[in-house]
Amino acid sequence: MVQGMQSPHKSRARETGASEAVSAIYTEGDTLYDAMLADIAAARYQVALESYIFADDEIGARFTDALLAAARAGRQVRVLIDAVGSRNLATPAMVSQLMRGGVEVRWFHPWSWRHPARYMKRDHRKLLVTDGARAYLGGFNVHRESSRRIVGSRRWRDTHVRVEGRLADDAAQTFDLMWDPARGLHEGDGADAGTFLISTDGRVARRELRTLLVQAFDSARRHILLTTPYFVPDRFVQRALRRAAQRGVAVHVLVPAMSDVPMAQWAARAVYGNLLSEGIRIHEYLPRVMHAKTTVVDGCWATVGTANMDYWSLLSNYELNLVSEETDLIARLEADFHNDLEQSRHIETKTWDARGVGDRAVEFIGWLARHWL
Repeated sequence: MVQGMQSPHKSRARETGASEAVSAIYTEGDTLYDAMLADIAAARYQVALESYIFADDEIGARFTDALLAAARAGRQVRVLIDAVGSRNLATPAMVSQLMRGGVEVRWFHPWSWRHPARYMKRDHRKLLVTDGARAYLGGFNVHRESSRRIVGSRRWRDTHVRVEGRLADDAAQTFDLMWDPARGLHEGDGADAGTFLISTDGRVARRELRTLLVQAFDSARRHILLTTPYFVPDRFVQRALRRAAQRGVAVHVLVPAMSDVPMAQWAARAVYGNLLSEGIRIHEYLPRVMHAKTTVVDGCWATVGTANMDYWSLLSNYELNLVSEETDLIARLEADFHNDLEQSRHIETKTWDARGVGDRAVEFIGWLARHWL
């Protein structure tokens, strides 16, 4: 772990050996989906799928068929779908088909007049666990936008990982907790270092993810490589990034030049000026929508998962991130970052300061709405 850092979530931190850590990294949706579907087919006991978006499209149809086949083979199959993320995407016909075929399906936090505040807390996680022995997590939803076979060069750029052993068991425990909160919090081994999962399934835990990131930025000595599709950092994250740059740390922030949520991009651009003035380097990825959520610090600490660098992910949503010191994972994430950087434009301070009144106006609107993006 970065020097001076402690895991803020000891109850869920489990030290792992190489055989139990990250077994694969995916940046292409088709390759990921093929692997996930193969593991669903190979499952002997249980399949647990949790997704912010589960769309009734070509990709969703493949998963529906695989889940139904697993249920027919006598496996316990559970699917947890976010009621907002999959609204109008997971159709009643698809959900009905799954349930008639023996798949247990639950909507996470549907609207309720009795609990209106709960509607603002979304399940943004993307997780598949089979037999408690293998798990997939990261930024990929179950939808056609991530498939090169279907949408070609316009597919979204994303990152997912596969974990095994005790990490997969921890992932299974976090799914069970989301499925049935009455189960209570699973207690891990209490290890302070290594590779572990952090699941933000409570108010304190959500703040701990932000604390973990701020600690990592404050511990940085050489570089911070941050990729996020929605960059709307609160004052704590902004200050940590500025402090790092002031110490001489090379801080690189990679965000999409084209976004599926334009107002979030307006809010992101509202903070460019303050960060650029401190020497933070901002890059906009040009080829397609960037949806990956990864951070690498000093080549010795990294996190990848579902959490964006925005208010919703760090303070409201339910998220799931992998935190790791694993050298192979970190090297791959760094290589991917530099490859993405070659396909990006660097935002120059002089050019940015010369932008027009119209651009500044929409940035102001986006920033006013930042808590709701």
